[in-house]
Amino acid sequence: MDDQKDNRQGGQPNNAEERTNLQRAISQKQLTMIGFGGAIGAGLWFSSGEALAMGDPGAALLVYALMGILVYFMMTSLGEMATKIPLSGSFATYATRFVDPALGFTMGWSYYFSCAVRITFTIIIGARIIQFWLPPEILPPFIPSLIIFILVFLFALKFNSTKGFGASESWFVGIRLFAIILFLVFALLMLLGIIGQSPGLSNWEYAIKEGGLNSPIPGNATWIIMLLPIAAFSYQGVEVIGLSAGEASDPDKSIPKSINTVVWRILLFYIGGILMISLLVPFDDPHLFGAEVDWYEYEMRVAYSPFTLVFYNAGFIFFASVMNTIALIAVIACGNSGFFCATRMLIAMSNEGKASKAMGKINKRGIPMNALLFTSVIVFAGFFVDRMPYIEIFDYLLGMGMMMWLFVWLCIALCHWRFRKAYKAQGYKIEDLKYRAKLYPYGAVFGAILCVIAIIGSGLDSLIDFDLVWAIQLYLPILIIILLFVIYKLVKKTKVVPLDKCDFSAEYK
Repeated sequence: MDDQKDNRQGGQPNNAEERTNLQRAISQKQLTMIGFGGAIGAGLWFSSGEALAMGDPGAALLVYALMGILVYFMMTSLGEMATKIPLSGSFATYATRFVDPALGFTMGWSYYFSCAVRITFTIIIGARIIQFWLPPEILPPFIPSLIIFILVFLFALKFNSTKGFGASESWFVGIRLFAIILFLVFALLMLLGIIGQSPGLSNWEYAIKEGGLNSPIPGNATWIIMLLPIAAFSYQGVEVIGLSAGEASDPDKSIPKSINTVVWRILLFYIGGILMISLLVPFDDPHLFGAEVDWYEYEMRVAYSPFTLVFYNAGFIFFASVMNTIALIAVIACGNSGFFCATRMLIAMSNEGKASKAMGKINKRGIPMNALLFTSVIVFAGFFVDRMPYIEIFDYLLGMGMMMWLFVWLCIALCHWRFRKAYKAQGYKIEDLKYRAKLYPYGAVFGAILCVIAIIGSGLDSLIDFDLVWAIQLYLPILIIILLFVIYKLVKKTKVVPLDKCDFSAEYK
C-alpha cells in the first residue's frame, strides 16, 4: 500500500499520467467548484421547471429530495473508491477491476453516450435561453442552436486541459452560485411581500384544486416514479469529482473534502430552489420547459428557466434578463463540463484498450484533441436531429441518455460493494481507508434500488397505457446495455474478477 501512495502525491506522475500527459493540477478548492459546476447546469436551470410542469409542487419537491439522497450515497461510494484509486475515468475502471471487464466496457460507453446527449441537451437549452431576447419570430430556432454549439466547442477547445478546466470552472461556478444565492434571497423577499406582491401559498392551493394529483404531497406512487428520471437528469454531472480524481493534486484530502462539501450544498440549492420556484410559479405556466403544447406552439413559444420566470412573472424584467444571462453562462460552462467528462472517459477507455488508442492522445496544451473532435461530431449530429420537424428522435435519445446514466449510478453501487469485499478478502482493514462511505451497505443498497425504480419510471407510462410498441422503444437502452455486455464478454472471453485478484493500484495496467 505504501508504494501506491508514492504514485499518488501531487506533482509526481504515475504511469497513467506518462501515457496520457494528464497532470495532477486540480486543487481541492477547484475540485469542489468542479463538483458544483457538474451539477448546477442545464438540468437545474430548466429540468426543474419540467418536473414542476409534469406534476405539481409537492411532486417536484419530493422527487428532487429522493434523488438528492440517492446522489449523496452514490457520491460517498464513489468517493471511497476514488480516494483509494484516483484515476481519470474512474468508475469504468472500477467496474473492470472489481466486477468484470465487460461491465467496465459497457459502463464506460454508456456514460460516454449519456455525456454526448447531455451536451446536446445543453446546446438546445442554450438556444431557448437566447430566445428570451430574440424569440423565434425574430430569429429562427436553428440559428441560436448553432451559435451555442460553436460557443461551447470553442470554450471546450480553450479550457479542456486539466489546468484550464480547473481554473475556468472555478470562476464560472462562482457566478452560478452567486446567482442561486441571489435568487433564493429575492424569492424569500417576494414571498414575504417585501418585494412585489406575495403569492403566499396560492400556487400550492391552486395545485391542490387543479393538479392531477389533487395534493401538494401526492400519494400517487406511479406518478412519483415517472418523475424520478427527470430529477435524476438534473443531478447529472455531480459524479465529475470521481471522474477527475486522476487529475486531483492531493486526492487523499481533496476528494473527501470536495464530496462532503458539494453534496450538502447541492441539496440545499436544489431543494431550496425547487421550493421557492414551486411557491412562486404556477405548475401549469405555459412558459415552463416541458409544458404541454402542440408541435407548432413548441417550436414558436419561448420556454423560460423557472429561475428567470419567477422574476418575469413578478414584473422585474431587468432581473429576469440578468438571471437569464447567468443561465446562459451556466449552460456554456455546463457544455464544457460535459466535454470534459466525455473526453476523460474516452481517455480511460483508450488506456484500457476499450476504445481506439487515438482517443487517448493529448496534445502539447494538455487537450485530448481527438476525443474532443469525435465528441463534437456526435453532439452536432444530435442537435441537428432535434431540428428535424415533427420527429421526436432527440426526445427519445434524451430518454436513452437518462436511462444509461442511471445504469452508471447503479453500477457505481455494485462496484463499491465488490470493492469492499475484495478489500477485506485481501487482508486490508476497512479502518485504514482514507475515506469511508456513509451508512455502508444500507446507503448503497438504497441508492441502487432507487436507480432501478427510476429506470422503470423512464417508460412506465407506456406500460400503464399498454402501448407495448412504445414501451419496447423506451426500454431499448436496457437491451443495448445487455448486448454491449454480452458481445464484449463473448469476444474478449472475460470473467468475473476473483476477489483476491482485484487490483487496488493507482495506475492503469
